[in-house]
Amino acid sequence: MSATTAPQAHLALIDGFRGAYSLEGYWELLQLVQNSVITAAVLGLMGGIIGLFISLRRAGLVVHGIAEISFAGAALALLIGIDVVAGSAVGAVAAATLIGILSIKERDVSAVTAVIMPFGMGLGILFLHLYQGRSANQFGLLTGQIVGVDDIQTRTLVTGAVLISCALVLIWRPLLFASVDPELAAARGVRISAMSIVFMVLLGLAVAMSVQVVGALLVLSLLVVPAAAALKVSRRPLTVVLLSMTFGVVSAVAGIMIAITGTIPVSPYITTISFLIYVVCLLIGRRQKAERP
Repeated sequence: MSATTAPQAHLALIDGFRGAYSLEGYWELLQLVQNSVITAAVLGLMGGIIGLFISLRRAGLVVHGIAEISFAGAALALLIGIDVVAGSAVGAVAAATLIGILSIKERDVSAVTAVIMPFGMGLGILFLHLYQGRSANQFGLLTGQIVGVDDIQTRTLVTGAVLISCALVLIWRPLLFASVDPELAAARGVRISAMSIVFMVLLGLAVAMSVQVVGALLVLSLLVVPAAAALKVSRRPLTVVLLSMTFGVVSAVAGIMIAITGTIPVSPYITTISFLIYVVCLLIGRRQKAERP
């Protein structure tokens, strides 16, 4: 490329980037995606609650493994023409339960998850290969399709997220005890194995709900990153949960509100905002440590 054409190429790139965004008719567009905003906010709140336990149990890899089986379930549902959310939920709960049972026996949840992850992704790719419908539906399973959520899906996702959050609140004390110090919790009478299975089922459902927002590949940004960010600035469980819920809602809702100004899918915005929040919390946490005597 010559010296004269290089600046022109750069200007063309900048113009193309600017042309990808427009605020024209923004409020009308926002009204059209109000279901998406409501759903994203509720899922962000749910992610903030369960994210604390994911971090305490160091189950980030488990979330990714469940997401891939959830993706396979959603792809199968798409292939045979049934509700994608239901297929995703069945796949996620089955994967979470299987990981929970096997990890109790094997005592190595990471190894069990690493075995299941590629199997789930392979099945999902097979089902998508057999699917003859719109390619946008296939892409949406991987990267999320929150902007296209209808009334029925909104009710399903919101109801599911509320029920999961309520269940977590009901078992909060024993689950927190078992997550922080399982040996002491067992000595105090907490049924660790049963609590782990219950948590894994709830986690599977939470993953299935969240996959609808950011897709199977990026689900960690909604369930893991907000809580990880909150833990950088506080160690009090209630404070961590409140911060994590705030971070999850901000990431999801702001991602949608920015995405409707352009043509780029919503998931990159959600993941970027989530990552930036984590970086800010990381810097704040380091400064807090430096200021301590």
